[in-house]
Amino acid sequence: MQIFQVIEEAIKKPPIPHEPAKQSLKAWAMYCLRDRGFKVVYAQNADFAIEMKGGEKLYFKVANTDDNLDHQFGWIVWNSATKTASLVPPQ
Repeated sequence: MQIFQVIEEAIKKPPIPHEPAKQSLKAWAMYCLRDRGFKVVYAQNADFAIEMKGGEKLYFKVANTDDNLDHQFGWIVWNSATKTASLVPPQ
């Protein structure tokens, strides 16, 4: 799905670098996505959701490791060793 390519681009080439000491991964990811024009909204059972045209929502969570991810959600995973974020799309 093309939307995931755009989301991945937003976190791979962010407007500001993620600095764990200054902001949470969730706040940084939401900022990066809003900067690209996504409508980021509250989600009860996830960290946040992206609302698509037509009202459909994609749900996301954030994590610092890719261990034990629940694949009903999309994940933004921070790798502290490489200081990069990656996208794991829902399955």
